[in-house]
Amino acid sequence: MARIISTHSFRGGTGKSNTTANLATLIARAGHRVGVIDTDIQSPGIHVVFGFDQSQAKHSLNDYLWGRCKIEQAAYDITPSCVGQISADSLRPRLFLIPSSLNSGEIARILREGYDVGLLNDGLQDLVTRLQLDYLLIDTHPGVNEETLLSIALSDSLVLILRPDSQDFQGTAVTVELARRLEVPELLVVVNKVPDGSDAELIREQVEAAYDAEVAVLLPLNMEMSRLGSGGLFVNRHPDHPFTHGLQRLAQRVITGAPAA
Repeated sequence: MARIISTHSFRGGTGKSNTTANLATLIARAGHRVGVIDTDIQSPGIHVVFGFDQSQAKHSLNDYLWGRCKIEQAAYDITPSCVGQISADSLRPRLFLIPSSLNSGEIARILREGYDVGLLNDGLQDLVTRLQLDYLLIDTHPGVNEETLLSIALSDSLVLILRPDSQDFQGTAVTVELARRLEVPELLVVVNKVPDGSDAELIREQVEAAYDAEVAVLLPLNMEMSRLGSGGLFVNRHPDHPFTHGLQRLAQRVITGAPAA
């Protein structure tokens, strides 16, 4: 059975899309078929992290939502550039990206008219079946809106990303409460951009006590990520960095379903 994993943050700037893209790459590299769908339709951007050129894309998630294509026609195999070359007849690993449109007219139409959220639900289920996915990662829009609630409700796991910041702490509590009401089976917290010299164990204890949820990993604030500027996959550029090691632990947590020893 495929696992649907939503990654979410209550506020922007937490590193959600970078975390999602790198996590998906590591899960695929472990030998799985992985899909990543950008449901942040109002401000799409995860394609940039993957180095995907939208000008080469015939379809996007928007086209599916407007009935212009099937959902799998908006899925692009980015395995060679992100995971590495594999045999053409091998089913695994595979990494697929379903981007949202950067076209300003498309974004304006979504903001003006909305779309059928039920159609998005159908599309997510069809993606899993038609691409034979092991994992589908949903990169959500920050905050709370209709498609975010749908994504959370459909998820086997919700990965909440926050910074060690008071506003993030308070806002994330809202999402935690919603996830509990929606009966999400698994809730994992990722604390990102932890400054050097911080008491990591104290942060872990405070977050776990506040949300009654597992802190899967604490990821360090680092200049290398800032210099990269979302212009590529960090785990490929810096395979031996502590940040990459942290993401590897998160990927293993997602794959095995068990906390690290």
